Amino acid sequence: MDRTSIILIGMPGAGKSTVGVVLAKRLGMRFVDSDLIIQEQYGKLLHELIEERGVEDFWELENRVNLSIPTEKSVIATGGSAVYGGEAMEHFREIGTVVYLKLPYDEVEERLGDLNARGVTLRPGQTLGDLYEERVPLYERYARITIDCHGKSLREIVKEIEGQLQNLRIP
Repeated sequence: MDRTSIILIGMPGAGKSTVGVVLAKRLGMRFVDSDLIIQEQYGKLLHELIEERGVEDFWELENRVNLSIPTEKSVIATGGSAVYGGEAMEHFREIGTVVYLKLPYDEVEERLGDLNARGVTLRPGQTLGDLYEERVPLYERYARITIDCHGKSLREIVKEIEGQLQNLRIP
């Protein structure tokens, strides 16, 4: 394994943090959760920051934080809205492999529960379905690897990511 990072993207509830912790342990890498870094740096929960600043300002803040994350030999779980930060996403693509954890809409909806408590960035009047339709093309644009997580266990997802990473490293 080289020193580049693995960056996990996907909808809220797709399992980025859970998969990230296990993957980092298996690969001997550092685990970084960008949502926790944001909360730590600003001393507030995500939903509090979104309420205070609004969705677009939160995305700018998230983009700046993601650009500052130490990225050497790390598995980075990003927030679901990280793909709105073009600069950070291009940075992630340069320093590592971006992996999209793809989940069907109905599973995302089932896993999420209270969207406000989760810190999901919904614009006024926007539904979760609208958000899903808006973000999927962005996840697909930035991903080097896409993992279909539908009906798979954590172990299966991690094993599939490892296999895909090995395939990328074969000259």
